[in-house]
Amino acid sequence: MQGAAGIAIAAPLLSACVTSGGNDDKPAASAGDKSADNPLGVKDDAPLEVVIFKGGYGDDYAKHAEDLYKGKHAKATIDHKGIQKVGEALQPRFVANTPPDVVDNTGAGRLDLATLVGAKQLSDLTELLDAPSFDDANTKVRDTLLPGVVDDGTFDKQVLTLNFTYTVWGLWYSRPLFASKGWTYPKTWDEMLALCATIKAAGIAPWTYQGKYPEYINDPLLSMAAKTGGEALLKSVDNLEPNAWKSDALKAAAEAFAELAAKGYIMSGSEALSHTESQAAWCQGKAAFIPCGSWLESEQKGVAPSGFDMVMGPVPARTSSDKMGPAAVQAASSESFIVPAKAKNVAGGMEYLRILFSKQSAKAFAQSAGTLPAVAGATDGLTLSSGLGSTRDAIKAAGKEAFTFRFRTWYAELAKAVDDATGELVNKRATATEWAERVQKAADAIAKDSGVKKYTR
Repeated sequence: MQGAAGIAIAAPLLSACVTSGGNDDKPAASAGDKSADNPLGVKDDAPLEVVIFKGGYGDDYAKHAEDLYKGKHAKATIDHKGIQKVGEALQPRFVANTPPDVVDNTGAGRLDLATLVGAKQLSDLTELLDAPSFDDANTKVRDTLLPGVVDDGTFDKQVLTLNFTYTVWGLWYSRPLFASKGWTYPKTWDEMLALCATIKAAGIAPWTYQGKYPEYINDPLLSMAAKTGGEALLKSVDNLEPNAWKSDALKAAAEAFAELAAKGYIMSGSEALSHTESQAAWCQGKAAFIPCGSWLESEQKGVAPSGFDMVMGPVPARTSSDKMGPAAVQAASSESFIVPAKAKNVAGGMEYLRILFSKQSAKAFAQSAGTLPAVAGATDGLTLSSGLGSTRDAIKAAGKEAFTFRFRTWYAELAKAVDDATGELVNKRATATEWAERVQKAADAIAKDSGVKKYTR
């Protein structure tokens, strides 16, 4: 369970950091002379400490980048730590102003990002983004990244994190199953409902979802609304504008999913299933569609039968006048890397990220992890699995119409309110109007709460 569906409990607040004086009293970082070959001014013999969350992706990809770093800075010693409880290990060091030089702040118990931001404990990565990329001196690092990556790491107009993996959300199905039945993936919601009737007549449930975690089925609902309402809708929702959740686009999407439930197109009992249970049922052919992020394929290794060949498609269009095209998809970056402001080797930390976010490092990661990196073109020339290939193709087809909402990251209470309301909606205990009113009430409460820090997109 990863991505938006795997929200982890962050480590306790770094309360001592808030009174640490921000960046003003940080120790001078080791630095060298800047040049075309050393754009960030790394001191060649400055030690580098790298801390990596050693989870499902392992840490070999990080060591690969460290080898490339050593190739450029041969005199540097690298202290590599692959750990799992990042917050538990590093919180005391942030409080003591002795953090590592670069951190993969990921996993359950990760450091609380909002607190780090508020305490000015993170370096602004703008210099890194404007530096020439490791692969091509004529291309800036920021221009090598997939859509939204820079925005995902931006807080109050400062880029403070850089996310290494890229998640795409959509609807998953078995390509051989559809081929054997002569079913065509629907481009519009009307086509989806017609296909669902055909699927149900064949004795298969059209949809299932991870019922205990209704945020999974939120993703296609919100994606549908975003495609209808466009960028203006994304901004109104994330900026907590009055009546944003009562917009025609969101109500129409809620009505679509209410109809899906009313017609009996969601597998009976889905509400009681965990993500593993619903996904296993889908792999067993009990349902044709399941909503999920692009981690699904790796999560189903050993569960999906041989030849299942899962693929992901974009959420069908709700109307014929959507603001976004039919190929638009919800996508966002994750696996958050930071360079602490009080690190001894800030320049080295940024240089490590310049190397990690190179095409050659990202390609090595894609090969070992089977996950889409946040670097454009990183999978070019690789033989990809059906699922990874389909998400790569979806991003290419979407182009600049890859989008995401940010309220889930910014306002956890609102995210839960939406999840709960959608669970009621798709289980026929709330109408679309009631859904909109319930979520809007939660959004209004957060907007009025002076104790909640507000962000604007």
